[in-house]
Amino acid sequence: MNSRVFATLLGLLLVLCVFSCKQEPTNTKMYGEVFGTSYGVQYYSERNESFQQQFDSLFDIINTSMSTYQTDSDISKINRNETFAVDEHFINVFKASKAIYKATDGVFDPTIGVLVNAWDFGPEGKVVALDSLKIDSLMLSVGLNKVRLDGSKITKENPNTFIDFNAIAKGYGVDVIAEFLERQNIKNYLVEIGGEIRCKGQNYEKQKPWTVGVELPHFDAEQSVLNVISLNDEAMATSGTYRKFKTDSLGNRYSHILDPKTGYPSKTNLLSISVIAKDCMTADAYATAFKAMGLEKVKTFLASHPELKVFLIFENDDRELETLALNGFPED
Repeated sequence: MNSRVFATLLGLLLVLCVFSCKQEPTNTKMYGEVFGTSYGVQYYSERNESFQQQFDSLFDIINTSMSTYQTDSDISKINRNETFAVDEHFINVFKASKAIYKATDGVFDPTIGVLVNAWDFGPEGKVVALDSLKIDSLMLSVGLNKVRLDGSKITKENPNTFIDFNAIAKGYGVDVIAEFLERQNIKNYLVEIGGEIRCKGQNYEKQKPWTVGVELPHFDAEQSVLNVISLNDEAMATSGTYRKFKTDSLGNRYSHILDPKTGYPSKTNLLSISVIAKDCMTADAYATAFKAMGLEKVKTFLASHPELKVFLIFENDDRELETLALNGFPED
Protein backbone atom coordinates (compact mmCIF):
# COMPACT_ATOMS: atom_id res chain seq x y z
CA MET A 1 0.00 0.00 0.00
CA ASN A 2 1.53 3.29 -1.04
CA SER A 3 1.72 6.26 1.32
CA ARG A 4 -1.00 8.25 -0.46
CA VAL A 5 -3.57 5.44 -0.16
CA PHE A 6 -2.61 4.90 3.49
CA ALA A 7 -3.05 8.57 4.28
CA THR A 8 -6.48 8.59 2.61
CA LEU A 9 -7.65 5.57 4.59
CA LEU A 10 -6.32 7.04 7.81
CA GLY A 11 -8.23 10.25 7.14
CA LEU A 12 -11.47 8.33 6.54
CA LEU A 13 -10.99 6.39 9.76
CA LEU A 14 -10.48 9.60 11.70
CA VAL A 15 -13.67 11.12 10.23
CA LEU A 16 -15.64 7.97 11.08
CA CYS A 17 -14.27 8.05 14.62
CA VAL A 18 -15.29 11.67 15.08
CA PHE A 19 -18.87 10.94 14.06
CA SER A 20 -19.20 7.60 15.81
CA CYS A 21 -17.51 8.80 18.99
CA LYS A 22 -19.44 12.06 19.23
CA GLN A 23 -20.86 12.29 22.74
CA GLU A 24 -24.61 12.56 23.11
CA PRO A 25 -25.77 15.58 25.14
CA THR A 26 -26.20 14.84 28.84
CA ASN A 27 -29.55 15.61 30.45
CA THR A 28 -28.86 17.66 33.59
CA LYS A 29 -31.62 18.39 36.10
CA MET A 30 -31.21 20.75 39.04
CA TYR A 31 -33.68 21.66 41.78
CA GLY A 32 -33.69 23.93 44.79
CA GLU A 33 -35.35 26.71 46.78
CA VAL A 34 -35.21 30.40 45.87
CA PHE A 35 -37.32 33.57 46.18
CA GLY A 36 -39.56 31.86 48.74
CA THR A 37 -40.48 29.10 46.29
CA SER A 38 -38.90 26.21 44.38
CA TYR A 39 -37.04 26.10 41.10
CA GLY A 40 -36.13 23.48 38.52
CA VAL A 41 -33.70 23.67 35.61
CA GLN A 42 -33.27 21.04 32.92
CA TYR A 43 -30.80 21.30 30.06
CA TYR A 44 -28.78 19.21 27.62
CA SER A 45 -25.03 19.75 27.38
CA GLU A 46 -22.34 17.85 25.50
CA ARG A 47 -19.83 18.91 28.16
CA ASN A 48 -21.80 17.34 31.04
CA GLU A 49 -21.49 20.48 33.15
CA SER A 50 -23.20 21.46 36.37
CA PHE A 51 -23.84 25.18 36.86
CA GLN A 52 -25.11 24.97 40.44
CA GLN A 53 -22.50 27.37 41.77
CA GLN A 54 -23.25 29.91 39.04
CA PHE A 55 -27.01 29.62 39.60
CA ASP A 56 -26.61 30.16 43.34
CA SER A 57 -24.47 33.22 42.70
CA LEU A 58 -27.00 34.71 40.26
CA PHE A 59 -29.89 34.09 42.65
CA ASP A 60 -27.94 35.77 45.44
CA ILE A 61 -27.23 38.81 43.25
CA ILE A 62 -30.93 39.17 42.34
CA ASN A 63 -31.98 38.86 45.97
CA THR A 64 -29.41 41.43 47.02
CA SER A 65 -30.84 43.76 44.40
CA MET A 66 -34.60 43.29 44.74
CA SER A 67 -35.67 41.26 47.78
CA THR A 68 -37.90 43.23 50.14
CA TYR A 69 -37.24 40.48 52.72
CA GLN A 70 -33.56 41.42 52.96
CA THR A 71 -33.00 44.58 54.98
CA ASP A 72 -29.69 45.27 53.23
CA SER A 73 -30.97 44.78 49.67
CA ASP A 74 -30.95 47.66 47.21
CA ILE A 75 -34.74 47.85 47.12
CA SER A 76 -34.97 47.92 50.93
CA LYS A 77 -32.45 50.75 51.04
CA ILE A 78 -34.43 52.68 48.42
CA ASN A 79 -37.61 52.17 50.44
CA ARG A 80 -35.73 53.71 53.37
CA ASN A 81 -34.82 56.65 51.10
CA GLU A 82 -31.11 55.91 50.97
CA THR A 83 -29.34 57.26 47.87
CA PHE A 84 -26.82 55.12 45.98
CA ALA A 85 -26.19 53.54 42.56
CA VAL A 86 -28.40 50.53 41.80
CA ASP A 87 -27.13 47.54 39.82
CA GLU A 88 -27.98 46.47 36.27
CA HIS A 89 -30.59 43.96 37.44
CA PHE A 90 -32.56 46.62 39.29
CA ILE A 91 -32.31 48.92 36.27
CA ASN A 92 -33.54 46.17 33.91
CA VAL A 93 -36.59 45.41 36.06
CA PHE A 94 -37.34 49.07 36.76
CA LYS A 95 -37.32 49.96 33.04
CA ALA A 96 -39.53 46.99 32.18
CA SER A 97 -41.91 47.90 34.99
CA LYS A 98 -42.13 51.49 33.74
CA ALA A 99 -42.92 50.31 30.20
CA ILE A 100 -45.67 47.94 31.36
CA TYR A 101 -47.01 50.54 33.82
CA LYS A 102 -47.46 52.93 30.89
CA ALA A 103 -48.84 50.28 28.52
CA THR A 104 -51.50 49.24 31.06
CA ASP A 105 -52.33 52.83 32.07
CA GLY A 106 -51.04 52.19 35.57
CA VAL A 107 -52.80 48.88 36.21
CA PHE A 108 -49.42 47.21 36.68
CA ASP A 109 -47.91 49.20 39.53
CA PRO A 110 -45.06 47.94 41.77
CA THR A 111 -45.84 50.70 44.30
CA ILE A 112 -49.29 49.33 45.24
CA GLY A 113 -47.77 46.93 47.80
CA VAL A 114 -48.27 49.34 50.68
CA LEU A 115 -52.03 48.95 50.22
CA VAL A 116 -51.86 45.17 49.80
CA ASN A 117 -50.17 45.10 53.20
CA ALA A 118 -52.77 47.45 54.67
CA TRP A 119 -55.60 45.18 53.53
CA ASP A 120 -53.79 42.28 55.22
CA PHE A 121 -54.62 39.74 52.55
CA GLY A 122 -54.20 36.13 53.52
CA PRO A 123 -55.45 32.93 51.93
CA GLU A 124 -58.81 33.24 53.69
CA GLY A 125 -60.92 35.72 55.62
CA LYS A 126 -63.58 38.37 55.27
CA VAL A 127 -63.32 41.74 53.60
CA VAL A 128 -63.03 44.30 56.37
CA ALA A 129 -63.37 47.91 55.30
CA LEU A 130 -60.40 50.12 56.01
CA ASP A 131 -60.95 53.69 57.03
CA SER A 132 -61.32 55.67 53.79
CA LEU A 133 -59.04 58.37 55.16
CA LYS A 134 -56.34 55.76 55.70
CA ILE A 135 -56.69 54.53 52.11
CA ASP A 136 -56.61 58.09 50.76
CA SER A 137 -53.46 58.75 52.76
CA LEU A 138 -51.73 55.64 51.48
CA MET A 139 -52.76 56.37 47.90
CA LEU A 140 -50.66 59.54 47.99
CA SER A 141 -47.56 57.35 47.87
CA VAL A 142 -48.82 55.05 45.08
CA GLY A 143 -47.80 55.50 41.45
CA LEU A 144 -44.69 54.39 39.59
CA ASN A 145 -44.87 57.69 37.72
CA LYS A 146 -43.70 59.26 40.98
CA VAL A 147 -40.43 57.30 40.84
CA ARG A 148 -37.57 58.16 38.47
CA LEU A 149 -34.34 56.54 37.38
CA ASP A 150 -31.62 59.17 37.01
CA GLY A 151 -28.60 57.39 35.58
CA SER A 152 -28.18 54.63 38.15
CA LYS A 153 -29.96 56.37 41.03
CA ILE A 154 -33.63 56.14 42.04
CA THR A 155 -35.51 59.30 42.97
CA LYS A 156 -38.92 59.23 44.71
CA GLU A 157 -41.27 62.21 44.77
CA ASN A 158 -42.93 60.88 47.91
CA PRO A 159 -40.60 59.45 50.59
CA ASN A 160 -43.37 57.05 51.67
CA THR A 161 -43.50 55.32 48.27
CA PHE A 162 -42.76 51.61 48.73
CA ILE A 163 -41.45 49.68 45.71
CA ASP A 164 -42.06 45.95 45.49
CA PHE A 165 -41.04 43.94 42.39
CA ASN A 166 -42.56 40.64 43.56
CA ALA A 167 -44.93 40.59 40.56
CA ILE A 168 -42.08 40.72 38.05
CA ALA A 169 -38.81 39.68 39.75
CA LYS A 170 -39.54 35.95 39.70
CA GLY A 171 -39.99 36.03 35.93
CA TYR A 172 -36.83 38.11 35.65
CA GLY A 173 -34.96 35.46 37.64
CA VAL A 174 -36.08 32.86 35.10
CA ASP A 175 -34.73 35.06 32.29
CA VAL A 176 -31.38 35.56 34.02
CA ILE A 177 -30.84 31.79 34.32
CA ALA A 178 -32.05 31.19 30.75
CA GLU A 179 -29.74 33.83 29.33
CA PHE A 180 -26.81 32.43 31.32
CA LEU A 181 -27.44 29.00 29.74
CA GLU A 182 -27.56 30.56 26.29
CA ARG A 183 -24.18 32.19 26.90
CA GLN A 184 -22.87 28.68 27.64
CA ASN A 185 -24.13 27.62 24.19
CA ILE A 186 -26.89 25.45 25.71
CA LYS A 187 -29.45 25.06 22.93
CA ASN A 188 -32.07 22.94 24.72
CA TYR A 189 -33.26 23.96 28.18
CA LEU A 190 -36.26 24.59 30.42
CA VAL A 191 -36.08 26.91 33.43
CA GLU A 192 -38.90 27.10 36.00
CA ILE A 193 -39.21 29.18 39.18
CA GLY A 194 -42.45 28.94 41.14
CA GLY A 195 -44.42 27.96 38.05
CA GLU A 196 -42.96 30.65 35.77
CA ILE A 197 -41.23 29.05 32.79
CA ARG A 198 -38.91 29.80 29.90
CA CYS A 199 -37.60 27.25 27.43
CA LYS A 200 -35.57 26.92 24.26
CA GLY A 201 -35.10 24.15 21.74
CA GLN A 202 -36.75 20.89 22.69
CA ASN A 203 -36.74 17.94 25.04
CA TYR A 204 -33.75 16.33 23.35
CA GLU A 205 -34.36 12.79 24.59
CA LYS A 206 -37.97 12.76 23.40
CA GLN A 207 -37.19 14.82 20.28
CA LYS A 208 -40.35 16.80 21.00
CA PRO A 209 -41.10 20.38 22.11
CA TRP A 210 -41.06 21.14 25.81
CA THR A 211 -44.51 20.64 27.36
CA VAL A 212 -46.02 22.43 30.35
CA GLY A 213 -49.31 22.18 32.18
CA VAL A 214 -52.05 24.76 32.71
CA GLU A 215 -53.56 24.17 36.14
CA LEU A 216 -57.29 23.84 36.77
CA PRO A 217 -58.41 26.30 39.48
CA HIS A 218 -59.42 24.79 42.82
CA PHE A 219 -60.46 26.77 45.88
CA ASP A 220 -59.15 24.02 48.15
CA ALA A 221 -55.63 22.60 48.22
CA GLU A 222 -56.28 20.18 45.36
CA GLN A 223 -54.13 20.43 42.21
CA SER A 224 -54.92 19.15 38.75
CA VAL A 225 -53.97 19.98 35.16
CA LEU A 226 -56.52 21.30 32.68
CA ASN A 227 -54.33 21.42 29.56
CA VAL A 228 -50.84 20.37 28.52
CA ILE A 229 -49.33 22.65 25.88
CA SER A 230 -46.08 22.92 23.94
CA LEU A 231 -43.75 25.90 24.22
CA ASN A 232 -41.33 26.83 21.48
CA ASP A 233 -38.54 29.25 22.46
CA GLU A 234 -41.03 31.12 24.67
CA ALA A 235 -41.84 31.94 28.27
CA MET A 236 -45.07 31.44 30.21
CA ALA A 237 -46.29 32.84 33.53
CA THR A 238 -49.55 32.07 35.31
CA SER A 239 -51.29 34.17 37.93
CA GLY A 240 -54.37 33.08 39.84
CA THR A 241 -56.89 34.59 42.21
CA TYR A 242 -58.36 31.33 43.48
CA ARG A 243 -55.85 30.72 46.28
CA LYS A 244 -55.67 34.19 47.79
CA PHE A 245 -58.94 36.05 48.20
CA LYS A 246 -61.47 37.34 50.68
CA THR A 247 -65.25 37.23 50.66
CA ASP A 248 -67.90 39.74 51.65
CA SER A 249 -71.21 39.04 53.40
CA LEU A 250 -72.87 38.21 50.05
CA GLY A 251 -70.25 35.63 49.15
CA ASN A 252 -68.57 37.83 46.52
CA ARG A 253 -64.89 37.04 46.14
CA TYR A 254 -62.29 39.79 46.07
CA SER A 255 -58.81 39.01 44.81
CA HIS A 256 -55.69 40.14 46.60
CA ILE A 257 -55.10 42.31 43.54
CA LEU A 258 -56.00 45.92 44.25
CA ASP A 259 -57.24 48.57 41.87
CA PRO A 260 -54.30 51.02 41.74
CA LYS A 261 -56.71 53.84 40.91
CA THR A 262 -58.82 53.44 44.06
CA GLY A 263 -56.80 51.39 46.52
CA TYR A 264 -59.66 48.93 46.98
CA PRO A 265 -59.73 45.20 46.13
CA SER A 266 -60.82 44.30 42.61
CA LYS A 267 -63.93 42.17 42.35
CA THR A 268 -63.15 39.68 39.61
CA ASN A 269 -64.47 36.55 37.93
CA LEU A 270 -61.03 35.79 36.48
CA LEU A 271 -59.55 32.80 38.30
CA SER A 272 -56.41 32.08 36.30
CA ILE A 273 -54.44 33.99 33.68
CA SER A 274 -51.62 32.37 31.71
CA VAL A 275 -49.49 34.60 29.48
CA ILE A 276 -46.97 33.49 26.85
CA ALA A 277 -44.34 36.02 25.79
CA LYS A 278 -40.78 36.01 24.48
CA ASP A 279 -39.34 36.56 27.96
CA CYS A 280 -40.62 35.53 31.38
CA MET A 281 -40.34 38.97 32.99
CA THR A 282 -42.89 40.33 30.52
CA ALA A 283 -45.19 37.32 30.90
CA ASP A 284 -45.02 37.55 34.70
CA ALA A 285 -45.89 41.25 34.83
CA TYR A 286 -48.79 41.05 32.39
CA ALA A 287 -50.26 37.99 34.12
CA THR A 288 -50.49 40.13 37.26
CA ALA A 289 -51.85 43.19 35.46
CA PHE A 290 -54.58 41.21 33.71
CA LYS A 291 -55.98 40.02 37.05
CA ALA A 292 -56.78 43.61 37.94
CA MET A 293 -58.09 44.52 34.48
CA GLY A 294 -60.93 42.04 34.32
CA LEU A 295 -62.14 39.98 31.38
CA GLU A 296 -63.46 42.61 28.98
CA LYS A 297 -60.55 45.00 29.44
CA VAL A 298 -58.09 42.15 28.87
CA LYS A 299 -59.81 41.26 25.59
CA THR A 300 -59.68 44.89 24.47
CA PHE A 301 -56.03 45.26 25.47
CA LEU A 302 -54.94 42.09 23.66
CA ALA A 303 -56.56 43.22 20.42
CA SER A 304 -53.68 45.68 20.05
CA HIS A 305 -50.99 43.45 21.61
CA PRO A 306 -50.72 40.37 19.37
CA GLU A 307 -47.28 39.56 20.82
CA LEU A 308 -48.98 38.28 24.00
CA LYS A 309 -50.79 34.93 23.95
CA VAL A 310 -53.23 34.54 26.82
CA PHE A 311 -55.40 31.80 28.31
CA LEU A 312 -58.14 32.81 30.76
CA ILE A 313 -60.13 30.66 33.16
CA PHE A 314 -63.12 32.45 34.65
CA GLU A 315 -66.54 32.00 36.24
CA ASN A 316 -69.63 32.92 34.26
CA ASP A 317 -72.78 34.38 35.80
CA ASP A 318 -73.89 30.88 36.82
CA ARG A 319 -70.55 30.33 38.59
CA GLU A 320 -69.54 27.74 36.02
CA LEU A 321 -65.97 27.59 34.75
CA GLU A 322 -65.28 28.83 31.25
CA THR A 323 -62.04 29.22 29.32
CA LEU A 324 -60.91 31.61 26.62
CA ALA A 325 -57.75 31.40 24.49
CA LEU A 326 -56.61 34.69 22.92
CA ASN A 327 -54.02 35.64 20.31
CA GLY A 328 -53.25 32.04 19.40
CA PHE A 329 -52.60 30.59 22.86
CA PRO A 330 -52.23 26.81 22.26
CA GLU A 331 -55.07 24.79 23.77
CA ASP A 332 -53.43 21.34 23.51
